[in-house]
Amino acid sequence: MTTRREFLERFGAGLVVTLVSRDLFAATTSHQSAGTSNQAEQVGAWLHVAADGRVTVYTGKVEFGQGIRTSLAQEVAEELRVPMSSIQMVMGDTELTPFDMGTFGSLSTPQMGTKLRKVSAAARDLLIGLAAQRWRTTPASLTAADGRVHDPKSGRTIAYGELTKGRRLVENVRDDAELTDPTRWRVAGTSVPKVDARELVTGRHSYTSDIMRPGMLVGKVVRPTAYGSKLNEFDGGSAATFRGVVVTRDGDFAGVAAPDNDTATRALAAVRAAWTPPNGPLPDSRDIYAYLKSTRPKEGGERGGEGGRGGPIVKGDVDVALAGAEKRLTRSYTVAYIAHVPLEPRAAVAEWSRDGQGDKLTVWTGTQRPFAVRDELAEAFSLAQERVRVIVPDTGSGYGGKHTGECAVEAARLARAARKPVKLVWTREEEFRWAYFRPAGVIDVDAGVHNDGTLVAWAFDNYNSGPAAIAPWYEIPNQRVTYHPSDTPLRQGSYRGLAATANHFARETHINELAAVLTMDTLAFRLRNIQDSRLRDVFTAAAERFGWGKKAPTGHGYGMGGGFEKGGYFATFAEVAVEPRDGVREPRVVRAVTAFDNGPTINPDGLRNQIVGAMIQGIGGALFEAIDFDHGAVRNAHLAEYRVPRFSDVPKIEVVLMNRKDKPAMGAGEAPIMGMAPAIGAAIYEATGIRPRSMPMARAGLQMEVEAQPSR
Repeated sequence: MTTRREFLERFGAGLVVTLVSRDLFAATTSHQSAGTSNQAEQVGAWLHVAADGRVTVYTGKVEFGQGIRTSLAQEVAEELRVPMSSIQMVMGDTELTPFDMGTFGSLSTPQMGTKLRKVSAAARDLLIGLAAQRWRTTPASLTAADGRVHDPKSGRTIAYGELTKGRRLVENVRDDAELTDPTRWRVAGTSVPKVDARELVTGRHSYTSDIMRPGMLVGKVVRPTAYGSKLNEFDGGSAATFRGVVVTRDGDFAGVAAPDNDTATRALAAVRAAWTPPNGPLPDSRDIYAYLKSTRPKEGGERGGEGGRGGPIVKGDVDVALAGAEKRLTRSYTVAYIAHVPLEPRAAVAEWSRDGQGDKLTVWTGTQRPFAVRDELAEAFSLAQERVRVIVPDTGSGYGGKHTGECAVEAARLARAARKPVKLVWTREEEFRWAYFRPAGVIDVDAGVHNDGTLVAWAFDNYNSGPAAIAPWYEIPNQRVTYHPSDTPLRQGSYRGLAATANHFARETHINELAAVLTMDTLAFRLRNIQDSRLRDVFTAAAERFGWGKKAPTGHGYGMGGGFEKGGYFATFAEVAVEPRDGVREPRVVRAVTAFDNGPTINPDGLRNQIVGAMIQGIGGALFEAIDFDHGAVRNAHLAEYRVPRFSDVPKIEVVLMNRKDKPAMGAGEAPIMGMAPAIGAAIYEATGIRPRSMPMARAGLQMEVEAQPSR
C-alpha cells in the first residue's frame, strides 16, 4: 500500500492535495502494509495541479467500459472548476494509485466519486486562498472557473498554474470539504463526450492483448478436461523441439512459451499430458437443482441478511400468518449457471526484472481488483507486495467475472520459466471452461395474502445463488428469509448484480403470480404493498412511459418487475411477442422501458448506456443463457453453442432517468439488469398462459409447466 509520504516524493513543482479518510476501506482490511503508521496515514484520494495547469487524478478504480474515466473526471472538473481537457486520470496501477478494494458493487460513483469531489473542492479552496494572499483580499470575495481564480470586483484573474509555478505545495485535507449542490452543476450532470473515445473507435487504444515488450514470447497453458483434475503424466519433449519454445511444469500447472502464437499453438498440441479426474460422482446440468438442495448445510448453517451475514431474517410469526392468510401460494424458481462472456477474454503480460533488492514482477492485465491480483501474485511467488506491480489498461468488460488473477499468475509462471516477458491471452473456449460462473440456484417462496391485496406472510429460501438483495422491500409484517450455501460442482463467483438478479426474479415473479391469484392488476398490487416513495415513483414513471393498462395485441403480453439494489431504484416493463418458429413457441422481446433513480445523474448519456446495456444483457440470462456440464466438464464452451443476445434480439428500449438532485449519487452498473427477467416472464404468461419459473425461460422454446402446488 502506498503511503502519503511515498506518494508526495514523486512530485516536484505544483500543488499536491491528498484526502485522508479514517473510514477508507483499506484502513479496515488486512491489506495494510508493514511500515504504514496508522489509519490516519491512509490516502483516500489525491490529485496534482501542475505548474502548466494540468490536473492529474489518481484512483485505484479501473475503466471496464462502464464510463467511470469520464464520469469521475466530470466530478473533478465540476468541483475544481477546470476544463475536462485539462484532466488526466491515472487508474488501476498498484505502484501509482492509492489502495482500492476493487471496481465492483456499483461503488465507483458513491464512493470514489464522492472522495474525488471532496479532494477537488479542497484543492479549489486552497488555490482561491493562494490568490487571496497574493492580492491581499479575502477568499470569500473570489471565484474560480476554467482553471483560473477571478476577482469580480477588480477584474483580475490568475491561472492555477501561475499560483503553483516554482513552488512545491503539499496540503492534506480531511473529507469534510463543502461540495457543489447538484442543482448548480455545470459539468457534472451533462452528457460530455467519452474520454478517449477517439482512441477506442479508431483502434489506437491498447488493450492488454495489444501490449508488446522487448523479447516477449506468447504463452499457452496445458488444460485438463474437467475441474479438479490432477496432472499425473507429462511429456513436453516434442514441444521443446520447436525453435524458441520453452516448456515448463510446476505441479499441476504446465505450459509453453514461443516466439509467436502459431508456434505456441503447435507446441501446445505436441505436449502429452494425462490427468486424473476428480474423485466421486458429480452432478450434471440436468440434476443440479436437486443436488444444490441436498448439499445445503445442516441446522445452524443457514444465513440471512445482505452479504450472508448473521442468521435468517425473521419478523413476526410466518407459520401462523401463512395459516391465516386468505390466499397462499408456494412455488419454486431456479436459475442456471451462466458465463460472463466478456468481449475481451482474460489476458496478461508478465515481465520479471531484478535490482539490488531482488526479483520484481510487473503484470499488465484486465482485472477489476488490481490490488487483490497483486496480492495473489505476491503469494504465488513469495514476494513482498512492493515487489509486484499490477497495471490495468482500460479493459473490454468484466461483468464481475474478472475479480481474480489466474491469468496473471499463469503468465508470470511462464515468464519466470522463459526468463523473458510472456503474453498470455485466453481463448474463448478457455474463457468458457476455466473462468468462474454466475451461481446456479433454487429459490423456494411461500407467501400469504389477504383478498384485498395485503401481503401478510413471506417465506423465502435461497439455495446457493447468494444473499444479495434477498430481503423484500414490500411491507410484510411476517417474514422468514434464508440463504442456504450449498456445494457447487463448478467454479462460481461474482456476476453483474451478484445474486440480486436471481432473488429479484423469484420475488417479482412470485408477486406477479400472487396478483394473478387475486385477479388484481400487478401494478396496483405492488403499489398497495410499497411504502418507499422512490420505489413507488419509478414504478409509476415506467408505467406511464410504457402505457400500462392498455390491452396487448394478440400473441403479445405485457409484464413488469422492479426493486432496489446498490442504491438504485428501478422498474422495468416489457412487451413480449410469442411467435411459432420451427414447431416451437419462441418469445421475442419487442419493447422495454426502465425507470431508474440513483440520485443525481452525473452523465445522462453514460447512464442511459449503462441501463440499456444491462437490459440487453438481462435478456440473455432470462431467455437462453445456460452452461451445460457433466462431471465437471463444460459441454458448450463456444459461442456457436452458448447463445448471448444478438442484434436481432435487441428490442425498442426507452429509459426514464429520475435525476433526483436532492439525494446522494449512487452507482448504476448493476441494478438495471434485475428487472428484465421477471418482466419478460410475466409478459410470456400474459401472451401464452405459460408461467416460466426457471432462468433461462425458453432456451429451446416455451415448455408448459406443471404446477408444483396449487394456490389456495
